Amino acid sequence: MELSEVRHRARVIIENVETVIVGKREAVELIVIGLLCGGHILIEDIPGVGKTMLARALARSLDCTFRRVQFTPDLLPADITGVSIFNQKSREFEFRPGPIFANVVLADEINRATPKAQAALLECMEEFQVTVDGRTYQMPRPFFVVGTENPIEYEGTYPLPEAQLDRFLMRVSMGYPAPEDEVRIMREQRLEHPVNQVRPVVDQAEIVELQRAVRVVHLEECIEEYIVSLVRATRGHPDVVLGASPRGSLALMRCAQALAAIRGRDYVTPDDVKQVSRAALGHRLIARPDLELRGSSGVEVIEEALKATKVPVIEGAS
Repeated sequence: MELSEVRHRARVIIENVETVIVGKREAVELIVIGLLCGGHILIEDIPGVGKTMLARALARSLDCTFRRVQFTPDLLPADITGVSIFNQKSREFEFRPGPIFANVVLADEINRATPKAQAALLECMEEFQVTVDGRTYQMPRPFFVVGTENPIEYEGTYPLPEAQLDRFLMRVSMGYPAPEDEVRIMREQRLEHPVNQVRPVVDQAEIVELQRAVRVVHLEECIEEYIVSLVRATRGHPDVVLGASPRGSLALMRCAQALAAIRGRDYVTPDDVKQVSRAALGHRLIARPDLELRGSSGVEVIEEALKATKVPVIEGAS
């Protein structure tokens, strides 16, 4: 697939989702970038700003299987991955797949389940497989998890383990809509929710082709070094206990490639890296406890790393 087709298809998906999600182009673009990268997205924000609706609108834009898992404190790992049941006729155990076996999985309010239930997602998100009772089952392709969560200071939430946070390609926030956008939202939902009118614009095979095409976007050696320098700057920051891992470098590279493709380029620029760095790296950092109490976040560390890291110049780039 040509990169011009990637740009066209990505724009079609973004515009389709924006018929439901008003005034949040950056958030919509980031979630589509996650889809093109073959990664997973965590949407964190306060209740009522459209986190679940963003995931549903994207799922309806894709001609793929979709399952929603509502995470609650009594959710068990088997409720997610599936369970083996003894068949009286065949006298053998049969595996009944759980809701995780879908192309697009909405893990709604993921941090309201216990850590044990959250851990059920670790293997499938990273290795695209699930092991139940000693047998391994492959996930369908494409496989895309969209998790939503409320801030951890809200009642009834559990913090996600660092290992699970690191498996999300990006963390996205939405925020309150602008006044004019909020008026438009009320008008459009007066009679019926616009998500009910969303129709698929790409199918499974096209998504797989888009994901393959994005990976051929070129990175100059200086861009690769720039990405590594940014990630290393988070590890040595005095306000950070644990910086971004090499998985963070890979995530930043993939996201920058996808953004370049959406912009219609076959090469990555420093601006591509900068634009996705906050979403790709911010959730991977563990700040010092005293800074967390003061409300400091990983995004602030990323901002400082961006200012401190020398930006390369690509000859002939425009």
